Amino acid sequence: MKIFTTKQIAEIDQFTIKNEPIADIDLMERASLQIASWLIFTISNEKKLVFFAGPGNNGGDALAIARLMAQHDFLCEVYLIDFGKGLKGSPEINWQRLEEQRKVALHKIQSETDIPEISDDSVVLDGLFGSGLSRTLDGLPLKLVEQINQSEAKVIAIDIPSGLFGEDNSENDLAKVVRANHTLTFQFPKLSFFFPEHEEILGNWEVLPIGLHPDAVREFETPFHFVTEDFISSKMKKRSKFSHKGTFGHALLIAGSYGKMGASVLASKACLRAGVGLLTTHVPRTGYEIIQTTVPEAMCSIDRSDLMFTEYPDPEQFSAIGVGPGLGMKINSQRALKDLVKSKPGKLVLDADALNILGENKELMDLLPENTILTPHPKEFERIAGASTDSYSRLQVQINFSKQYKVIVVLKGAYTSISLPDGRIYFNTTGNPGMATAGSGDVLTGIILGVLAQDYSPEDAAILSVYFHGLSGDLCAEYNGQVAIIAGDLIDNLGHSFLILD
Repeated sequence: MKIFTTKQIAEIDQFTIKNEPIADIDLMERASLQIASWLIFTISNEKKLVFFAGPGNNGGDALAIARLMAQHDFLCEVYLIDFGKGLKGSPEINWQRLEEQRKVALHKIQSETDIPEISDDSVVLDGLFGSGLSRTLDGLPLKLVEQINQSEAKVIAIDIPSGLFGEDNSENDLAKVVRANHTLTFQFPKLSFFFPEHEEILGNWEVLPIGLHPDAVREFETPFHFVTEDFISSKMKKRSKFSHKGTFGHALLIAGSYGKMGASVLASKACLRAGVGLLTTHVPRTGYEIIQTTVPEAMCSIDRSDLMFTEYPDPEQFSAIGVGPGLGMKINSQRALKDLVKSKPGKLVLDADALNILGENKELMDLLPENTILTPHPKEFERIAGASTDSYSRLQVQINFSKQYKVIVVLKGAYTSISLPDGRIYFNTTGNPGMATAGSGDVLTGIILGVLAQDYSPEDAAILSVYFHGLSGDLCAEYNGQVAIIAGDLIDNLGHSFLILD
């Protein structure tokens, strides 16, 4: 699904109004009905609903929702912030409708003394300011936001928490933003929803469809997307009855060092479970018995070194090569990785210590084969691309890094972001905090390598693998809870995650 900027969403709204056609007030009613339906099925009608509305369309939504909830016998109060300019357009119509309905207590906030006390057992609907806001809150609106945040009431944000910008909040003061328990956003998530520093502001967010015109959604261009089940299903290849192991590629995994052979085992098992036809795992001599015993399905390539990676077999015989889990940072390993990169293997995945070696030898990044897949966590990314002060800035660095070096970056996190050389970026939507455990990244590397070797494009291999890695984690959490997840569980549940989309 596409992620549009707030400016584009406003343009899509206007396109819908013009080309459906539909009146602005009716589109507002359609959106409000979606939130009213959510509230009816989620909130007890014993709770008082307290609506805070601004003078714009976000406030107009709040007024319409209050009227709809009053029709279903919810006790509702509305507080409209009044800057002395009066309401216009659809918000004015919705205020008049509330006055005519006579079921909702209506108040105006013209000064700090008009700001009400908020009871802890009420539910606050935040409709002060929408996604078009472009400056940090101050004055009377800020006082009102502070009152909302100091209360113990449940807070539900309409479209976006007031004070939060839709994209770049690097210059915003997040202490001056409404803290919501739930955010109910219209049609598309905002880009800022995918950044970790906004988690406590957004709470749990959901996207509610409001029927914006499909032609506009299709025709408007954006580099930002988030991954859906339908998108993943469309990318999956069906296996022919006459397939054989050679059909599904031969992967080479270079992983493990003395004391870190577990990473090699996990990545090998994940690669095989991801469906690769053949796997050769290259390990130091002391890792030979470990791999042969724990992963009998893998062939073993043995390094001349007892302790570390110092050489590699001929890259030409492999469909894809993965390097990094448990590798170590010894000088001989750095030299061997440099030689491998210079040999220009066709499909390459780099993770963990392979990325740390890149960070210490940045001249190698210019030599990376096009569409090499890099899978850093934030600290590893910082080592290869430089530090950022916030997630939006880091995203821009990630996009530019992929463009500059023509590589695919899988930046791991709650919404793993996958940047492509052409500037597109995909946010993953599966996974949970239980996956923050030792070896989880090694499993992801193995999955990507296994999928990449099966003649998937590097782009599709990265997106599919991240999705199924997260989905496997979600299945683990469903069966055993998040706290108990270990990396091996992700491998064990990978087959079940494939079956869900089969």
